[in-house]
Amino acid sequence: MIYIGIDPGKNGGIAFISDSFDTPLVYPFSEEVLIKELNATYRDYDMKCVLEKVNAMPGQGVVSMFNFGQNFGFIQGVLKAYRIPFELVSPQKWKKEFSVTSDKNTSIEVCKRLFPNVNLKATERCKKDHDGMAEALLMAEYARRKL
Repeated sequence: MIYIGIDPGKNGGIAFISDSFDTPLVYPFSEEVLIKELNATYRDYDMKCVLEKVNAMPGQGVVSMFNFGQNFGFIQGVLKAYRIPFELVSPQKWKKEFSVTSDKNTSIEVCKRLFPNVNLKATERCKKDHDGMAEALLMAEYARRKL
């Protein structure tokens, strides 16, 4: 079984956890990565996914919200096309499982405790850990625990 966590935001991430992997796979989110990784594994494994259920926030522009909505719809369409069961989970719900606050650094800290061998840097040149990757990994772990 592969458990997938997807943070669909602008600085989101995608993560894959399985007992078959030595270390979880974690990436900054892109449509290309989603398709590539699903093509590499979907025939060989059953999968379950947690996709963060997000809503519009006050102060966000119309264009950015439209683009975000398109991205969110694309992700759901891909998951349906690959017949991967997914659950939309609110940030409050999955964060409560790990005692994570709205401060993105808490997601990174918890992630490092649970998965000390995972690299949360978006590229080799990055100095800071990627909070979207950390949150995607925590959602994949949430899927493993709850789905």
